Amino acid sequence: MSNLKYREELDLIENYKPAKSLEAVNRELGLTEIIKLAGNENRLGSSELAKEAVKNFVNELSFYPDFDVTLLRERLSKDLKVNGDQLIFGNGSFELLSLIAKAFINKGEESIIPEITFGWYQSVTLQMGGKIEWVSLKEHKIDLDEIKARINQNTKVIWLCNPNNPIGTFIDETTLKNFLKDVSRDVIVVLDEAYYEFADDSSYPDSIKLLGDYKNIIILRTFSKVYGLASLRLGYGIADSEFISYLYKVKEPINVNMVAQVAALASLDDFEFKNKVLENNKKSKQLYYEELDKLNLEYIKTQGNFIMINTKLNGDLVTEEFLKRGIVIRSGVEFKMPEWIRISIGTYEENVKVLEVLKEIIS
Repeated sequence: MSNLKYREELDLIENYKPAKSLEAVNRELGLTEIIKLAGNENRLGSSELAKEAVKNFVNELSFYPDFDVTLLRERLSKDLKVNGDQLIFGNGSFELLSLIAKAFINKGEESIIPEITFGWYQSVTLQMGGKIEWVSLKEHKIDLDEIKARINQNTKVIWLCNPNNPIGTFIDETTLKNFLKDVSRDVIVVLDEAYYEFADDSSYPDSIKLLGDYKNIIILRTFSKVYGLASLRLGYGIADSEFISYLYKVKEPINVNMVAQVAALASLDDFEFKNKVLENNKKSKQLYYEELDKLNLEYIKTQGNFIMINTKLNGDLVTEEFLKRGIVIRSGVEFKMPEWIRISIGTYEENVKVLEVLKEIIS
């Protein structure tokens, strides 16, 4: 044991547990064909326009990237109808969540976090010496009434994943507006919309329209999911310009590489690819609903690119059985849902195979 003196907050933090990589599964099991449906990645790949943009950039690799992400900032500013200084870009949503915690959470201040949601909210809060107020879900949905009741003078940040990962449920526009009206303007509300493109319910909120009335909210989005650029790590935040200015004070000067910038910009022009991804997701969700109903298995209707299923068996064991058949999924045990599994929605053909395997396992 060394004599290294580290920050005491680290004792409270567990290492983040990502989904296993394809390489890791290959090494463990020696499988030649693997369907990875554990990380909510885009199984249709990424845009051909993005791939071409990356190829055309190879002769520029020796230069530093554009610090200000100028071209992408201008494009998103136009598309979203916000000012350029209302945008911040990060090395994926992970970094943006960390920046929010660094900028706003002082030691001893509280985060309110739904009890089943994206795990990084907890980590970044603890890193800053913050405390956590956990709020249970209500019928698998984030309980905004209970969150509101827990707000106190020590509350600093409320973390809302919408649609909520790993559950798939969402907060509708009316409910969100009613909630924000009652939240003190000195409490930060994070609207993590990593999966918003997949939300096909008409009551899903148009959160950008709320920015004019609420200077204490920030909306987070990503190019990892619908655009299939997860390996390039690019997310962005949208908020009031003053809010964004504080995040820049704790941001690394160069945090988004240029390959990510050119690929993301090109992806925004590939409407055909984006529509193909969304159509596959919608069609595949319906397949799951119909087949799970036949199997009389409980599931949660989802607004994301994943689905939670109650197998009535131990989730770890079910996950192992899938792995033996070359399919990587996520056990609900780590989400405190021990009989559930989370499956990322793949191609339609992959989803058909998943359901066939699921029938084998439960029978």
